[in-house]
Amino acid sequence: MTIKAYGAHAADLPLGSMDIARRAPGAHDVQIEIAYCGVCHSDLHQVRSEWAGTLYPCVPGHEIVGRVSAVGAHVSGFKPGDLVGVGCIVDSCQHCADCDAGLENYCDRMVGTYNGPTPDAPGHTLGGYSQRIVVHERYVLRIRHPEGQLAAVAPLLCAGITTYSPLRHWKVGPGHKVGIVGIGGLGHMGIKLAHAMGAHVVAFTTSESKRGAAKALGADEVVVSRNPGEMEAHAQSLDFILNTVAAPHDLNAFFALLKRDGTMTLVGAPATPHAAPDVFALIMKRRGLAGSMIGGIPETQEMLDFCAERGVVADIEMIRAEEINQAYERMLKGDVKYRFVIDIASLEPASRG
Repeated sequence: MTIKAYGAHAADLPLGSMDIARRAPGAHDVQIEIAYCGVCHSDLHQVRSEWAGTLYPCVPGHEIVGRVSAVGAHVSGFKPGDLVGVGCIVDSCQHCADCDAGLENYCDRMVGTYNGPTPDAPGHTLGGYSQRIVVHERYVLRIRHPEGQLAAVAPLLCAGITTYSPLRHWKVGPGHKVGIVGIGGLGHMGIKLAHAMGAHVVAFTTSESKRGAAKALGADEVVVSRNPGEMEAHAQSLDFILNTVAAPHDLNAFFALLKRDGTMTLVGAPATPHAAPDVFALIMKRRGLAGSMIGGIPETQEMLDFCAERGVVADIEMIRAEEINQAYERMLKGDVKYRFVIDIASLEPASRG
């Protein structure tokens, strides 16, 4: 079947309308009519070849929500009409230790929702800036939020799970003082989720103008990280720091804020490396520096259910597909609160077949 999508044919070309093919649903597949797709900073890195290995045509998008339109003969967990989501993963080996543990995101053969290997034309996966997608049932998530929140649920499929997974892994909860560095697409979800988990949340920003916004998101305190006095006031006070910043910056300034045995986890993926951290800042207080990448399918479903129960969604700005190039430029300037979401209805009607 042929559908409309938005993507790029080369790193130096703008995204534009294109026709792509989707396979007919196999025995274990779920076919989804996409309603909305969030815009992740990773989309920009990938489509512009700022990360190595981009394959063209590139159709980005891994924050997908929509409605099931068909299922394969052996699918029992979903039916036409169900509200569902697809995140960053559409396949994995399904039998390694990571997959067996429900951590498909760490499988060495994990296939991304776009730019991953597939037997489907054109030989690599094409993402959610499109009208329809066909995905193996294992990688489809159930959405329990009210349908009226569907667009704001889309960013949970990447920004939500990327921040939820480390907060859960390091057991953040009541009695913990948690720092969230950066107040963007990831950071605003980190604040909301840490607050919903019952932690005392300290938000860190380089911008004085974001102080009020961070409080509105659920931060108990806000620190302007360029102010040495404000930083010093929080020395050795934090149990955990979630660093969401996707640009190289000085990590050492934040180590001093961690208690003994505290950990800072990085989830932002910069196009160029951070400067090497001060090892003595880690050694002297048995502090940890860690990384985390999205989450497995079971944890992503847990995150969606957690958010549905507590009414947690992303703060979004809706755009039409043809506005995506301008949205990328605005995203580079931090000019979005806090996630762009494409209204897929702005594409032309899908071809049926």
